Amino acid sequence: MLSASQFKLHRYLPFCTGCLSLLLSLVASPAIALELRIALLQGQGDVVIGSSTSANIVNGQGTTVGALPPLEGFFAKSTPGAVTFFGKKGWQLSIEPSEGGFVYIKDRWYRGQVRLITTAQGISVINEVDLEDYLAGVIGKEMPRTWPQEALKAQSVAARSFALYRKGKQKNPLYDLVNTTKDQVYGGIDGEAESTRAAVRATAGQVLTYQGNIVEALFHANSGGHTENSEQVFSGVIPYLRGVPDFDQEAPNFQWSVNFSQAQLQQKLSGLGNILAMTPQGTTAHGRVKSIKVVGEQGTKIMKGREFRRALKLKSTLFQVVPQSDLVASQAQAVPSKPSGFTINGRGHGHGLGMSQWGALALAQRGNTYQQILQHYYKNTVLQTSY
Repeated sequence: MLSASQFKLHRYLPFCTGCLSLLLSLVASPAIALELRIALLQGQGDVVIGSSTSANIVNGQGTTVGALPPLEGFFAKSTPGAVTFFGKKGWQLSIEPSEGGFVYIKDRWYRGQVRLITTAQGISVINEVDLEDYLAGVIGKEMPRTWPQEALKAQSVAARSFALYRKGKQKNPLYDLVNTTKDQVYGGIDGEAESTRAAVRATAGQVLTYQGNIVEALFHANSGGHTENSEQVFSGVIPYLRGVPDFDQEAPNFQWSVNFSQAQLQQKLSGLGNILAMTPQGTTAHGRVKSIKVVGEQGTKIMKGREFRRALKLKSTLFQVVPQSDLVASQAQAVPSKPSGFTINGRGHGHGLGMSQWGALALAQRGNTYQQILQHYYKNTVLQTSY
């Protein structure tokens, strides 16, 4: 019988143990000596860890203190000032699979190794993985893996450039990037397919540079017809993030609409009471809302477009507001009452900077190469084959 901290991993796999040979067939890209530290989880009280092959357990001093059997999961637990795992205890423990094995973290498989670090908030789980292997697990989460290779290649170069740029700017000593949209979504092997690995192999080592420096190659789902200049979204002019016509008319969120009742707005825009008006105060040349004035029965608030988007969970800042009003009789004339709610009609999905993924799809379908796609969305850049 298994202990409370142990269970057979194959019971929890999205594929059977016998399918590991298929997993192994997704051969890793040729090694490029650059490793990333990806924060998968932070502030955990406990987390399940395992390995597809036997694995060494290594402490913070680099000493092997134990061996983990294959295909069995064990709970790593947070204890005061330490991580406890498989009978071992330390401020830091690493699980290093043998023979090119994969590490199991919570509910997914990852290449590389995992480092468990104790913090005041709990356990931080860091995946240490080769850059090119990381990218194969990013592309399939950021872009449908069935899309044309030229679109996937463009995403590969953009994601590689973005990762290296952010790595250079990261101030947290424990990791280089996180695995969410705060950086870019990374799903480990769950994000991989032969198409994503092919795109990574075909563009191995390639990055976009501006004046010799790797660029922050921002990307988004689709722009709603035209991408934006950097200074209209964030502060500062970035020469390679210039607004260009997009080709995203077939995107599912090219146009969208959402309704809000007064009750919903009071929950999302607290402290203002019933909302009487929401009026954009400034827009970009392409219609994105830079600031908006929200007038309520209990006060008025000026919000940045991005702040308003976050509060209402809108797909973009490219929108217009339409009040929903009931008509009431007043002096024999029908006049509008205070709004019963508001409709927000918008276009696009994302911040609108850099490459539009649906635009990249359309350009690839029209026969454009990944180099041409990248040059369309990232102006004044050079495609460089080393970093």
